[in-house]
Order: sequence, then C-alpha cells, then structure tokens
Amino acid sequence: MVVDVLPRKSVASRGDLLAVGVAAVLVALGTALGLYFNRPGSGVVIFAFAPPLYGDWLPRVGPGSLFAVLIAAAVVMWGPALSERLSWRPLLALGYGVAVSWTMALALIDGFRTGFSGRLESEHEYLREVPGITDIPVMLREFTSRILDFQPDSWTTHVSGHPPGATLVFVWLDRLGLGGGTWAAIVCVLVGCLFVVAVPVTVAALGRPEAARAMLPFAVLFPGAIWVGVSADGLFAGVTATGIALLALARQRPLLALPAGIVLGFGIFLSYGLVLLGLLAMAVVRSWRTFALALSGALAVVLIFALAGFWWLDGYHLVVERYYQGIASERPYGYWVWANLACLAIAAGPALVAGARRTIAGRWSDPVVLLGLAALLAVAFADLSGLSKAETERIWLPFAVWLLPAAALLPAPGRRWWLAAQAVTALVVNHLVFTYW
Repeated sequence: MVVDVLPRKSVASRGDLLAVGVAAVLVALGTALGLYFNRPGSGVVIFAFAPPLYGDWLPRVGPGSLFAVLIAAAVVMWGPALSERLSWRPLLALGYGVAVSWTMALALIDGFRTGFSGRLESEHEYLREVPGITDIPVMLREFTSRILDFQPDSWTTHVSGHPPGATLVFVWLDRLGLGGGTWAAIVCVLVGCLFVVAVPVTVAALGRPEAARAMLPFAVLFPGAIWVGVSADGLFAGVTATGIALLALARQRPLLALPAGIVLGFGIFLSYGLVLLGLLAMAVVRSWRTFALALSGALAVVLIFALAGFWWLDGYHLVVERYYQGIASERPYGYWVWANLACLAIAAGPALVAGARRTIAGRWSDPVVLLGLAALLAVAFADLSGLSKAETERIWLPFAVWLLPAAALLPAPGRRWWLAAQAVTALVVNHLVFTYW
C-alpha cells in the first residue's frame, strides 16, 4: 500500500510546483551570476563556462538526437503501464536495457568518437596513466607519493583525485584485453546503468514493491544519464548502488551482507566522497548480524589495500592538499555552496526536486523517505565540506540516484507529466551544453 505523505492533492501540487520553481530560480541565478563572473576582468574564477554546469554552450543536434527523443516518448507513453503489469524480473531487465539505450542515445548526440569512445581519453583521465602502470603492487606502494601536483611524476587530475581503486578498474580492463577508450566507455555505461536495477531492488527489499515499480520509469529516464555516458562517476554510481541493493537483500538472505560490504568497501577506493554512502547503508541495515558481516567485508577490502601499501586516510589528506593546488583554490565557496545544488537539481530533474520536497515532509517510517533523507544528508555533508566546488552534476551521481525512490511519492495521476519533464530536461540540457569529463 502506497503511503500518502501529503494527502491533500491541491496543496501537494502547489507545493511540488513551488519546489520546482525554487530550483529553477536557483539554476537561473547560478547561470546569471556565473556568466557575470565569466566576463573578462571580473576577477572571479568559477571555471564553468556553461554555468552552473561544467561544459560549454553548444546548441546542436546529432546522430543520437532522434533516438533519444523516440526512447523518451516511448517510456513516457508506455513506461508507467508496463511497470505495473510486467513480472518483476522481466521488468527490471527491460528497464535496464532501455536505460542503456537512453544513455547511449544521449551520448551519441555528439557522435561516437566525441560523445562516447573518446570521452575517457583526455589528458586528465585515468586511461592516460594505464600504459605506464606495468606493476600493480609497485603502483599501490607508490600511489600516495605521486598525488601532489608539480612533481615530475604527478598523477593526472582524475587519478590523483581518487583512491587507486578507480585507476585499477581501467588497468584490469586493459589486462583483460579490453584497453582503450571504447571498452572503457562501454563498461562505464553498462556498470553505471546498474542503478536502474539496484535502486528499485533496494526499495522492494525494504517492503515497498509498489514504490519500486512506480519509480522505475523515472530511473530509466534519469537526466543524470547525461553524465553516466560517459564518466567514471557513472560507474561509481552503479557499483555502489549494487552494494546497497545487496545489503537490502541481506534482510532475507543474511550471507549477502558479506559481498555487500566488499562492494561498498571497494566503493570508497573508487572515490573518497563515497564514504558518505555509509548513511545509505545505515538506512538499509536492520540487524546487528547484517551490520557485522557487511563491516567485515568492507574492512577486508581496506586491509588488502593497506597491506598492498595504500592507506586510505593518507590518500585523503594528500588529495585535500592537491585539491587546493589547482582551480579549487580559485573557485569561490560562496558561489558553489549553492550553485552545486543547482547542478544537482539539473541532474536529478524536476520530478526528483518535487519528490525531495515530499521526502523532507514525509514519515521516517517509510523506507522511501528514509532513503531520500539519507541521500540528501550525504549531499549536504559533501556540499558543506568545500571539497565539491563545481562538477557536482557528475560527482554526486552516486548520491543522486538515491533520490529516485522519491518519484513514487508523487501522485499517480500526474506521474506521466513528471516523467515527461524529466525527459525534456535531459534532452534540452544535452542539446544546449557540451559537457566535459
């Protein structure tokens, strides 16, 4: 039975529209003030040329445009009905397949090379370091010594800014004969889109199967798919969402808590900020046995990396120092502390903005509300830390996907309109802005 968090539909509708209006004003202010800062001689460096997003203004259409529009139209027309009628496992498989197609279509708006296969081959990316890593144990032992900038052997931007697990993913792919930008992009999209399965599975395992079905079309047309295809942060979202899903399933199958802990433990070696997903894990855990098994798995991963020569806390402290060796020292905290939220609003889309409002007004006893609150709290910590100044439309993907269950809190009669708004947001943004990374 769906929990009616705000039963008065007229009041709820006005509140939802007000929340979206506030988010729109925030985006407009972020854009206007960002353009003002970007003018010559302003004296303020935000290093975002399509503010608040990290990218360039570039209105265009491309090979993926028609496919993206057709996929969006099909999901809006038939997605809600199919999500109610199909059997659960076929529904998840269909949702995943359509989400991969949607993500690929958005990426291919810029063509195969520019929008997909070449995305991870820039001078700042992980792949640039892969050919030089011939000995993984040596790489792990020396990893922290190469984090700081202005050294002859400093890691590239993304390698230095993350724990070694992120780089190891692409090194392992290369060892398997799947080297180069095309395979890296394929893996990022295929793994990244796992959140479309993992988040509904989590919601269903927590006792809200009807909410899981209601949110699935919103997961398929998630505007953040723009950055899932293609960025490593999309992969991080897929990996960690899978870990949370395993933890939720451990309520019925306790032994799954161990692999859940291993996956989430590896997650904090993909990106330092993902330690905040511990808030989501705590929202899912319901027994001390599950907690102990999951913690054992996570600590085993930490121990393996430590024995190999990388201590997470050492890396974190050096990354903070490296962060302020670059453009973060110039980007103003006073702008980004709220413009970050404008970026999140774009990546999440208007439906999740309205859903977030309902989450804040909801009952903690509802697992959908609890997941949303945990995600919002993780975002708040990341934002206030000052270590997420800009690019949060991409960096916060592992948090943003956990706002998706809030779509189930929207009144059923209007969900198709909200779903259409999600699709339009993604299509407009990706046709107007050329995003980096």
